[in-house]
Amino acid sequence: MSHEYQQACKLLRNHIEAFVKIPDDDWELLQPQLTLINLQKNQFFIQEGKRETRVGFVINGMLRQYYTKDGEEKTTYFFFENHLMTSYVSCITNKPSLVSIEALSNVTCLSFPYSILLQLFDKSMAWQKFGRLVAEYLGIGLEERMVSLLLQSPEERYIDLLNSNKKKIIERIPQHYIANYLGITAVSMSRIRNRILKSK
Repeated sequence: MSHEYQQACKLLRNHIEAFVKIPDDDWELLQPQLTLINLQKNQFFIQEGKRETRVGFVINGMLRQYYTKDGEEKTTYFFFENHLMTSYVSCITNKPSLVSIEALSNVTCLSFPYSILLQLFDKSMAWQKFGRLVAEYLGIGLEERMVSLLLQSPEERYIDLLNSNKKKIIERIPQHYIANYLGITAVSMSRIRNRILKSK
């Protein structure tokens, strides 16, 4: 067992235990299923149209989640270190994924089968509680994102992003992807940014 693998497993356990304490016996049900994988920049963790069967956990690097409509990419989320990622709808329904998750840099991540997670939910109350809390966390995130797109102006969305706990997006993601995420053109975002700077 390599040092890199051990450190990655420790990071995943720390992340999970931010939701719920996992006893050693319960952790041992998952650890043998963990695989360390490396993605090169522009490689995919999952591609639209393929069925997703894995959950990933980012050790280092960044990725972009998007779907395609009429040949145009629509960015929905970014993943950084200590993020869990998958196409949850594909995992749950066994249908092809509607989204792609693409590496924006070289990425190291752990992955494990979603089917194993389902087995853990049945075997352990701690894992079951983790599953419920993650589902609640995802539900809150989805509702916040939906409200942002439906009720806020592009400028309000940009200001919210600046003031949120998602500073990594501003600091590390290329501007054209941030604009796409906000649902505006790069030119519009540049104008908004200039207006905000002048008003300070």
